[in-house]
Amino acid sequence: MGSRSQLAYHPAMLALRFLLEVTALVCFGYWGWHVFSDLRYGAALLVPLLIATAWGVFATPGDKSRSGNTIIATAGPLRLLLELAVLFGGAAALYTTGAHTSALLLAALLAAYHAASIDRITWLLRH
Repeated sequence: MGSRSQLAYHPAMLALRFLLEVTALVCFGYWGWHVFSDLRYGAALLVPLLIATAWGVFATPGDKSRSGNTIIATAGPLRLLLELAVLFGGAAALYTTGAHTSALLLAALLAAYHAASIDRITWLLRH
């Protein structure tokens, strides 16, 4: 598990991924708060809830970074697109609220995380 080929599945990387997922959801909630001023409380809760639901429902069977189970079996490349859309979408949502520096830092961290997780990306592309 400590080899480069399994870096994406290291507990520290899985913890980082979880924090990045939560951060993305918070960013979407923050975006909802700012964009839907008349419905800000509902948007701040509903937007991340809808995204988290899609995140949890569509998964690639056998993905070791998750339980390996899924509600709706999703091809690996499609799951990768969903993950990129959610994670980088969170950074983009943050950027649109005017938090440019924070959004760019998050995007850089996401890029570094994905570069270090090339083993999982390769797995997703093959499944």
